[in-house]
Amino acid sequence: MGVDRRNFIKIAGLSTVALVSKPVVDALADIDLPEDSPLEAKRWAMVIDLKKCEANEGCTACIDACHLEHNVPDFKDAKDEIKWIWTEHFEHAFHELDQEYINKELKHLPALVLCNHCDNPPCVRACPTGATFKRDDGIVMMDWHRCIGCRYCLAACPYGSRSFNWRDPKPAIKEEKPNYPTRMRGIVEKCTFCDERLAKGQMPACVDACPVGALVFDDLENPDSIVRKLLAENFTIRRKPGLGTKPEIYYIV
Repeated sequence: MGVDRRNFIKIAGLSTVALVSKPVVDALADIDLPEDSPLEAKRWAMVIDLKKCEANEGCTACIDACHLEHNVPDFKDAKDEIKWIWTEHFEHAFHELDQEYINKELKHLPALVLCNHCDNPPCVRACPTGATFKRDDGIVMMDWHRCIGCRYCLAACPYGSRSFNWRDPKPAIKEEKPNYPTRMRGIVEKCTFCDERLAKGQMPACVDACPVGALVFDDLENPDSIVRKLLAENFTIRRKPGLGTKPEIYYIV
């Protein structure tokens, strides 16, 4: 049976002092330990409410927070652009939908897009070195030390969710965060659902930064999760579901 880090520390401590005094054990049992345990899920997923995004027109808080948090360079040149989360025209993001009679306002919405962390990710199968892999909780990760820059994953991803560093990114980083690794020229990068923040018990940067609560992140396998509640109460769409990749980003429209 698995024991998380917080419970292990508590159990180990109580086991030790139990040899000394039962009253001490009883006292320590009531102590609340710091809430810094990692956030865990069987299957992470995100719901994005495009209606809320529309109501806050022009907002880029989630994009800015993500790119600042992860040392994403800004080359000021579209051909060298590196992006983890960005906006696409609705018709480009969901071009496979039959949009002839869809709400005209919806058709002109900017759609927030990022790595879909597919349940059946073609990028993982395409990578020859294992640099991109899927965790047990569904997050599709990147090991930049193992990336050889072959770009097979870019060709395999049907969502354009990966970027390649054609240039040294460091000179184009506005404000380098020392606690997050910078990449190198010749390396692929993308969104990782803020795995480093989840490990510290924090929500993804984009979720925390959104001023209108348009982004919700939770365990898809938990029937009581907020994500499941939103999916049950709202009509949602996903990008290119017909490809069988099973994307785990859902959009309320």
